[in-house]
Amino acid sequence: MTATTDELIVTHRQDVAAEVIELRLARPDGGRLPDWSPGAHIDLILDSGTIRQYSLCGDRWDPHSYRIAIQREATGDGGSREIHAAAHPGSRVRFGGPRNNFRLAPASEYRFIAGGIGITAIVPMVDQAERLGIPWQLLYLCRAPERMAYRELAERHPDRVRIHTTTGGRRASICDWLGDLDHSAMVYACGPQALLDALPSECGQLPRTRIRVEKFTNDVLNTAPVNTDPYDIVLESTGRVIRADGHESVAEALGRNGVGVITSCSRGVCGTCEVGVLDGAVDHRDALLDDTERAAGTCMLPCVSRAAGPRLVLDL
Repeated sequence: MTATTDELIVTHRQDVAAEVIELRLARPDGGRLPDWSPGAHIDLILDSGTIRQYSLCGDRWDPHSYRIAIQREATGDGGSREIHAAAHPGSRVRFGGPRNNFRLAPASEYRFIAGGIGITAIVPMVDQAERLGIPWQLLYLCRAPERMAYRELAERHPDRVRIHTTTGGRRASICDWLGDLDHSAMVYACGPQALLDALPSECGQLPRTRIRVEKFTNDVLNTAPVNTDPYDIVLESTGRVIRADGHESVAEALGRNGVGVITSCSRGVCGTCEVGVLDGAVDHRDALLDDTERAAGTCMLPCVSRAAGPRLVLDL
């Protein structure tokens, strides 16, 4: 089963950087869209059946349109190329959401780090910090200037935005840019996996709870599961026991036995399918839950995750 979806029409398309297009989306009847907050994303369901998540980067106070930006990935799996080829004014696309796994938490100061197209998640956060009068700075990283969408942020806020490109081969030191950051500050980052992986060491003594990242990829899926033995899934509401094969995720086993679980990305990055865990150890294979949530063992993303032992009791 997939998430509940609706339809949008493309009202405007423009190039905002090399290989990056911006789309403005609205309901076909011009009706109001669901509200959203900085850090939120929507799912786009393409004609091919591919589902991709894109950060909302427009004016959150505009109730009638969404804005997203898509970078064409020549070596990707085809989703971005499909959108670039098919999305033109008047075309329609199904969507789900919005959802927010990257919420802006209260802080005395914000440090934003954007890598490439990751700037789309950061733009509305900058706007929110400005509205609230909270100090902020942005480090915007990219391979080349022509690939940088929304770089006009640096023109509007020259004292707060630092742009760094690796055209000359020199990497920026995030640690030096952060400096001696107060522990009441928050660091938000969105970008390539290598950037996000390096962030904890770059942030020095800043507590991990003060660092937030947004991921749309899941490298965990390329690693071997903890357990490949068959396991039982117990549905608490009915007591039904479903036997999962050793190679199956929880969602796959449930679906095979006629139990629908709402999913969207099926890659463990969007959070749509989250369910409660009442008993049993989980092999978390998502890219969304943090270490604290995993240690608590009270929830999981069944689209990719599975049991780490012989039995799971779910709040279903």
